[in-house]
Amino acid sequence: MHDAPPARQSSPTPEPEPLSHGLKQRHLTMLGLGGVIGAGLFVGSGAGIAVAGPGIVVSYLLAGALAMLVMRMLGEMSAAMPASGAFSVHAERALGRWAGFSVGWLYWFLLVVVLAVEATGAARIAHGWVPGVPQWGWVLVFMLVFTAANLAAVKNFGEFEFWFAALKVGAIVLFLVLGALAIGGWLPTASISSGDPVGLANLTGQGGFLPHGWSGVISGVLAVVFAFGGLEVVTIAAAESDDPARNVARAVRSAVWRILFFYVGSMLVIVTLLPWTAIEPGESPYVAVLDSLGVPAAGQIMNVVVFVALLSALNANLYGSSRMVFSLAERGEAPKGLLRVTGGGVPVRAVLASVAFGFVSVLLNLKWPDSVFLYMLNAVGAVLLFVWALIAVSQLRLRRRIEREAPETLTLRMWGFPWLTWLALAAMGAVLVLMLLDDGARPQVLWSAGATAAVLVVAWLRELRTPSGPRIPSETGTPSGPRAASEPRTASEPRTASTE
Repeated sequence: MHDAPPARQSSPTPEPEPLSHGLKQRHLTMLGLGGVIGAGLFVGSGAGIAVAGPGIVVSYLLAGALAMLVMRMLGEMSAAMPASGAFSVHAERALGRWAGFSVGWLYWFLLVVVLAVEATGAARIAHGWVPGVPQWGWVLVFMLVFTAANLAAVKNFGEFEFWFAALKVGAIVLFLVLGALAIGGWLPTASISSGDPVGLANLTGQGGFLPHGWSGVISGVLAVVFAFGGLEVVTIAAAESDDPARNVARAVRSAVWRILFFYVGSMLVIVTLLPWTAIEPGESPYVAVLDSLGVPAAGQIMNVVVFVALLSALNANLYGSSRMVFSLAERGEAPKGLLRVTGGGVPVRAVLASVAFGFVSVLLNLKWPDSVFLYMLNAVGAVLLFVWALIAVSQLRLRRRIEREAPETLTLRMWGFPWLTWLALAAMGAVLVLMLLDDGARPQVLWSAGATAAVLVVAWLRELRTPSGPRIPSETGTPSGPRAASEPRTASEPRTASTE
């Protein structure tokens, strides 16, 4: 193993990452799908249907459109300047060290806490299959297996995640095919005989398409918008591919459209085949549909799918958290000891640090699920929106600079700039306001705001300690920040990790 070399102020061509470059285009696409398709879709979507009825289709369209805009912004910046820290690096270039530090650590904290939820959920399912092994024993097994997977060469990790995510995608595609056959009358259901199309009865009955009006649709958006979190891992992983700029652009395009199709298509099948009043919150609507189609052992089949989905998301989030904290260490915003890289280009200490905190989170979840861990979960409940907002602000600042200094790097452009970026920011603000007005969601906003404020205070104190310190180079290699105008470094002057 060796330490990553210190970054240097250099020519307009950015220095390559010290990490491996073994990920391929298909790995990136599936990594994005693996990070976002989880229990939130297969089980959590039932809560959205309960508050929105068939209007949940519109809720997913609205939430998906917001996620699509954010990913388009992030794809534009990542294609122009790929880095293992992705939006944390972009925020630092656009707004300063405080922004890169804040968004990087908030996202890392979000991933390691969510990792605990996924590990615990998978352990509960496995414990039901093999009661002789305690739940904590399964958690330990999962942590060891996925730590080993993340310490392997990144190419092997990519293959591992590719097939994991492929199983989930295959399950959703099969579900959509069966649903389409049933809707068309070619497959009998419990209430519709073969040869008779199901029609629109379930979409227009039980109160109509919007039984709770537009307020129900908005409540549905609040219930499902966070299900789109995890797509950001694609841009983090792009730095470890052979052609980051081209691969991230293609991965963002394909992953976002597929996610939107899978989510919206699934919801449309569910509320068309079944009365929305038959869907119980907390129960998988997918199981209810498969039961109505007469699929034997539907519950166990979905248990397997959810189990795979949880482990795949756990794997992707462990990868994303390790690369984010490694990028922070590269820029002097995390301990330099995390820069240790194996001969295969794997940031071994960053992986171990992420899995260690993730394991602590799991133990808190197992021991104090309704107290200590609940506070941690609430503290990250709305962090994704804060991260998305900083991505949008960063894109507003960097787009003009890139157009001026390196327009040839804009291989992927944000639609309708700057108006759609401003629209996305307004939508995020509206979601936060609506969450504050909702009794169930308000604690998440308040706790997340507290966690964000605490990180911002730390970032501010760091700025006070080094108010004139050097900044990272801009996307074209030109220094940014206060020093850029008066004290530019030469191309050969080193920039150590502790002062970057």
